[in-house]
Amino acid sequence: MSAELKKFREQIDRIDDELLRLFNERAKLAQQIGHAKGNGAVLRPEREAQVLQRMAQGNTGPLPEQGVIQLFTEVMSQCRALEAPLRVAYLGPHGTFSEAAAFQRFGQATEGLPADSIDAVFSAVDSGAANYGLVPVENSTEGAIGRTLDLLLNSNLKICGEVLLQVHQCVLSNENDLSLIRKVYSHPQSFGQCQGWLNVHLPRAERITASSNADAARLAAEESFAAAVASAQAGEHFKLKVLVPNIEDDARNTTRFLVIGKQDVAASGKDKTSLAMSSVNRPGAMHDLLTPFANHGVSMTKMESRPSRTGLWEYVFYVDIEGHQSDAKVAAALTQLKQIAAFVKVLGSYPVAV
Repeated sequence: MSAELKKFREQIDRIDDELLRLFNERAKLAQQIGHAKGNGAVLRPEREAQVLQRMAQGNTGPLPEQGVIQLFTEVMSQCRALEAPLRVAYLGPHGTFSEAAAFQRFGQATEGLPADSIDAVFSAVDSGAANYGLVPVENSTEGAIGRTLDLLLNSNLKICGEVLLQVHQCVLSNENDLSLIRKVYSHPQSFGQCQGWLNVHLPRAERITASSNADAARLAAEESFAAAVASAQAGEHFKLKVLVPNIEDDARNTTRFLVIGKQDVAASGKDKTSLAMSSVNRPGAMHDLLTPFANHGVSMTKMESRPSRTGLWEYVFYVDIEGHQSDAKVAAALTQLKQIAAFVKVLGSYPVAV
């Protein structure tokens, strides 16, 4: 070993020793905060968002911004776990994109509770079996997840956060050659995200829907001449080969997940508010619903319609706006909206995904 290399390694060792000391010092402070809170919420989403935003803004490299966010997410996860284990329900089984999103948001020091359906995720949080739930709400290629929107409308749970997960779909199989594949299992959303590739490369293979990507991998693992469209992690879990990676039609393919819970989240300084609303049935009613946001300078980032299930051709509109419901201009817009709309429900205010 050269003298120069030895010097660099000694410097790294000293930094590692200091990092360990500082990590434990931080953990002790986190414990003291936990004792001071008493029976208060273990997770403060707005505080964690502020920490991550500050670290990302202060990063001067060479570590990439996402690397810094991941590091501090794990630090906070380990410190949080010293107070109490955090139980998070998600759409299972193991190996789903929902599981990946749950650990991306909450870190590895989290007790994951895989659920059989989106409904079961809501039930786990509502019953107290889980502290929080993580549910998919929209995909950049395939659009909204209707079941999640319907449950948000009728549940007492609130949106406490969001997660953006870049989704890479792979062809997984026991076989060694794509030409041997006769059937393909996947979730309908994943089929939609990869239909262009599948039409070109597996046009004759039968497409069979599964309850989740991970379940598709399980089914493919049990058969010959079968494949699954799922994540590489699902392939590892079920010991399948990755025949072709990254087959999504859009390389930017991203799924947005919502964190659901029972708590109201305070303002972080960079927030989003989600709400559901419906209009009275008269000319210009839709224009009237949007007027309060324009009047008070509130930017709308998303609008999605769903049948209201209360009458023929009646719809509920799901809207995301910039800002927290406690912000003056957002509060003023919501007050005016409630005077105009037939129905308004604020689904939650929460930090924008970092």
